[in-house]
Amino acid sequence: MSGAYNRQLVFWSACLGMLLFGICLLTLGAILPDLRIKHSLSAVEAGTLFSILPIGVIAGSLLFGPVCDRYGYRFLLAVSALLMCAGFEGLAFTNTSWILTLSVFLTGMGGGAINGATNAVVADISTTSKGADLSLLGVFFGIGALGMPLLLSLLRKLLDFEAIVAATGFLSLAAAIIFLIVKYPPAKQAGGIAIRQIGMMFDDLTLLLIAFFLFFQSAFEGLVNNWTTTYLMDRVAASQSAALMGLSAYVAGMTLTRLLIGILFRKVPEKRLLYVSFAITFASLVLFRLSGSIVPAGIGLFLLGAGIAAGFPTMLGFVGNRYSKMSGTAFSFVLVIALLGNMLVNYSMGLVAENFGIKHLTTFIFAELLILVFIAMSIFHRLKQNR
Repeated sequence: MSGAYNRQLVFWSACLGMLLFGICLLTLGAILPDLRIKHSLSAVEAGTLFSILPIGVIAGSLLFGPVCDRYGYRFLLAVSALLMCAGFEGLAFTNTSWILTLSVFLTGMGGGAINGATNAVVADISTTSKGADLSLLGVFFGIGALGMPLLLSLLRKLLDFEAIVAATGFLSLAAAIIFLIVKYPPAKQAGGIAIRQIGMMFDDLTLLLIAFFLFFQSAFEGLVNNWTTTYLMDRVAASQSAALMGLSAYVAGMTLTRLLIGILFRKVPEKRLLYVSFAITFASLVLFRLSGSIVPAGIGLFLLGAGIAAGFPTMLGFVGNRYSKMSGTAFSFVLVIALLGNMLVNYSMGLVAENFGIKHLTTFIFAELLILVFIAMSIFHRLKQNR
């Protein structure tokens, strides 16, 4: 059946989907000041919008796997892109609060489903070096994540934010059309998925370890994404624009490293790649913690992005190898757990920052790294035993 589709075409269509997901996650934060003015939102109402986006992403992540395994990728990807289109157009044009809320949810749901489906389909079409191919896919998330705030910043004097967000909706519509045209690998469970098969995943200790590695990896990334600007403004007296540049350096480090993993380091064993990544992450955290000004802190953030880049592609590659006949459902399983980690740990960090100060951000991140190292050692031990 592998000859029934064009592997390169499938891969590049997946990259388009991942680009949209990167845009999806960063757009709300980038346009929130404009939305607050347009809709007269209080701080609490703005915070509610932020909480709705990850709920949508979790819903999409939960649904995509069984749908892809049962019906294939084409329908799921096209519908998800249409949901994102509706969400972006709603964000751009609505003057009604409930439509604004629904638009945020639809954008998150479509993005979450596309994120999972694109990772799963790339794992399916990669016979070797799944982690390297997934790293290349992750590059496009970084491009989308970096590109949307940059685009809004550059075009702010020429266009209203509504026009830029609406154009992004049309990009999603174009992606939906492309997804309908491209021929994807056939459904792997066309006869249906038994509940027993899903239940067996809860008994797979190796899969559970991978899921909880991603729980803490996602939490790690969320801590950096959500709290870095506040930390830099408080601890090194950085301006808001300088703090945002520091966050951009983190995303750039992650994106560049995933590109290098996908091209130059394809043959490096996963265990060595991940342990080197942990060493870089530790060194970058020390630099970031000790920095007294924005320049060394920015360098630390760039290296931090480089160090953390290998985690998701490597672990998702293991999942793809382990559950090749149910990759979509298995990816749903681990990604939902990962997203729950992001939400729970970031909520905990919010409580700590409120009561004890933002200075404890680095304590949280060091603890996350220690947990990741311990879980990774357990995973590699089990993988070696199972050979």
